Amino acid sequence: MSGTQHARIVELCAELRLTAVADLYGAAAQAAAAGDASFSDFLEQTLRGEREVRRSRAREMFARTAGFPAVKTLDGYDFGFATGAPRQQIQELASLAFVERAENVVLLGPSGVGKTHLAIALGYLATQRGWKVRFTTAADLVLLLETAQRQGRLKEVLHRAVNVYRLLIIDEIGYLPMGREQANLFFQVVTRRYELGAMV
Repeated sequence: MSGTQHARIVELCAELRLTAVADLYGAAAQAAAAGDASFSDFLEQTLRGEREVRRSRAREMFARTAGFPAVKTLDGYDFGFATGAPRQQIQELASLAFVERAENVVLLGPSGVGKTHLAIALGYLATQRGWKVRFTTAADLVLLLETAQRQGRLKEVLHRAVNVYRLLIIDEIGYLPMGREQANLFFQVVTRRYELGAMV
């Protein structure tokens, strides 16, 4: 392949936003030429590479935009310390079947036993499946909704901040003493998510 053809292919890939194809096609073409691979095999291999790169970027973006205070995983979870949560039950949660069924999970326990760690780990797993996740505290969520209500934008903010996520994680619910109006706003979140998306 000539240098000008290579430059044209790279330019076309940039225009079509096929960044991985631009990086992968040379090696894939050489492998196809060296073996008995057909043009279709070459094209499939190159497009699969593009798809995997895009999926990987999406997973990274979903994890970055979820709002996690830090990335936590189940590998770093201390099962020995959190005696109220049997390993088998946590592994069932890690399957994320509750997210697929749009069910809610409530994590109860005293401060410092790993509820937030577990919630973030489940959320991170969901982002790695390519699902949109939002992590927030109850105080931040209620403040956002109160502000939106005062500005006459409650419906819009409820949709943008609550409905577009496959999994919504609301941390520190027990730490926020809610007045009647705050409780009403929080209830609107729960009712809007009912059977549409999972919550932790």
